[in-house]
Amino acid sequence: MEDAQDQIINKVASSALVTFDLEHYYEPGERVLLDIKDQLYQELILKEKDFREFIRQHNWSNYQNKFVAITCTADAIVPTWAFMLVAIALEPHAKQVVFGNLEALETEIFKKNLREIDWSRFENAKVVVKGCSKVDVPVAIYVEATNNLKKFSASIMFGEPCSTVPLYKKPKN
Repeated sequence: MEDAQDQIINKVASSALVTFDLEHYYEPGERVLLDIKDQLYQELILKEKDFREFIRQHNWSNYQNKFVAITCTADAIVPTWAFMLVAIALEPHAKQVVFGNLEALETEIFKKNLREIDWSRFENAKVVVKGCSKVDVPVAIYVEATNNLKKFSASIMFGEPCSTVPLYKKPKN
């Protein structure tokens, strides 16, 4: 029989730490960047008649169940209504539409999923926000999660339960 001194105790497994893994809030699905620069005359000017024709003729069903970011990478002044027309055309097909690049799209997808969390479940918890992930989690989402966790948790750490960086500790009353 082993002596109590010879037993290896896993202090991490027996601790009261709660791991918060943002990877669980990743929503699978194809992400698409729709750049309207090719719809501009010489990539400089939007001609309303031509643009409206593009909106009418384009096969919007290609975006069925996809996450879409609308942008214009040309150095041109594009009227706001042009992006609004694209959003209207995409709405019946795409899962989600945002203005911006793919990182802005990813951030909005995560934010939508974080809004579903009952943050009060972290009341007085010692939370470790998991650092390593199989998916790219935008930094903005770590900030968003921290803002929400701080309202409830006793402490927030970053990393893995065996190696954390302390970030916040609720002041004692």
